[in-house]
Amino acid sequence: MIGSVQRAMRLLESVAEHEHGAPAKQLARETGLALPTAYHLLRTLVHEGYLRRDKGLFFLGEAAERLSSSGAEQKRRSTVVEALAHWRDLIGVPVYYAQYRNGEIEVVCVSDSPGSPAVEEWADFRETGHAHAIGQCLLAQLDDEARRDHLDRYPVQSITPYTVRDGHSLLRRLERTARMGPVIERQEYALGTVCAAIPITLGNAASTMAISLPVHQADRLLTATQQLQEEIGRLMGSLTISISI
Repeated sequence: MIGSVQRAMRLLESVAEHEHGAPAKQLARETGLALPTAYHLLRTLVHEGYLRRDKGLFFLGEAAERLSSSGAEQKRRSTVVEALAHWRDLIGVPVYYAQYRNGEIEVVCVSDSPGSPAVEEWADFRETGHAHAIGQCLLAQLDDEARRDHLDRYPVQSITPYTVRDGHSLLRRLERTARMGPVIERQEYALGTVCAAIPITLGNAASTMAISLPVHQADRLLTATQQLQEEIGRLMGSLTISISI
């Protein structure tokens, strides 16, 4: 073990316990370090950005905060991944989580299995939002201006015989979509596949959870969607923060 690293970490932990900062003498006392050693390590940590000093008090610096936020993000992602895997196994379908970020459709996480494989992204999901349940669900949550902006950049195009034919037809469909109701799509993106997407309310962010099934299991779609809605409702309290990854 490298003693200087251990001592520096103890100082960081001690500083983290003091929201309003702490002086070097107090930190040395709490960590059991000699004052000259504590001063030397504190100056090094300040120089590297892990601490900052203000009026004789030491606080966590930007570098330490970045580490903290990175760890929190990993924990949030892990929470979402575990939830999707649980629902995948419980319902027996692949489960998707997607958001509308910076004007783009982004599939953040997919949980599938050999027995329940996810839909192959054979046409770019970002460019074909009009054709799949995930995209339609996200577009339905946008305001009119943002929706039209997206369709100006990614015009409606038929990619299967079942795809909506034009932008006007899509806009009418989206306007008829119930605000928090599921969006059902049957073979519009991929032949042989039916999908459902459920809108998720996360502040101003448009988000969705979705599932897919082979068309010969289409009779399971509504039941599976209702089950997913119930599961999301049951876990939404703990996921409200975690899901925004």
